Amino acid sequence: MATPNQTNKPKITPKKLPTFAKVLPYILTIGGIIGCIAAAVLVYDSNKIALNPNYVPNCNINPIIACGSVIKSKEGTVFHFPDPYIGLVVFPMVITTGAALLAGAKFKRWYWLALEGGTVFGIGFVHWLFFETVYRIHALCPYCIATWIVTITTFWYLTLYNIQHGNIVVPKNLEPFTDFLIRHHVDVLVLWFLIIFGLILKHFWYYYGHYF
Repeated sequence: MATPNQTNKPKITPKKLPTFAKVLPYILTIGGIIGCIAAAVLVYDSNKIALNPNYVPNCNINPIIACGSVIKSKEGTVFHFPDPYIGLVVFPMVITTGAALLAGAKFKRWYWLALEGGTVFGIGFVHWLFFETVYRIHALCPYCIATWIVTITTFWYLTLYNIQHGNIVVPKNLEPFTDFLIRHHVDVLVLWFLIIFGLILKHFWYYYGHYF
């Protein structure tokens, strides 16, 4: 017999957090392929410009969308060789990791942390390039933007995966925050891209404003 203090209300179980083990291999593989193609096109254009400074890349569409301006800038060879060569080295490694995961491979924690370290460098580098191309060079390169999108997405989901699987140890007091990020992983990523797009649009409003 039920006591007065007992209720018939069903128990509310907390929502299960999304997991990224299934989606990460596809993000790495598809993102790596896109990044590799974009890097290869930029390497091709860089070599053409090196041989003929008057060469015009096919993505020179208008005064703003102009790969040539970015490739010829000092930021385009920050390590004293064309930046896209970095992509030609890194993105095949990303593809290989994704394909290996799809085939059922397992990696040690050190490998995940090394991969995380690479994406941390990548995320810093692409945001620096974003600042330089928008605010210093005053031009946009569509293939560069493709690599930015791939790098940000790869970093984001790799980091969430590493947190979930204990490769990155999160202090107890930060767990509610990381749980929030995991629950809203798509919202955070979309907001990230909207901020970048908004900054680009604001800066080049003088050119694109009349379209709105």
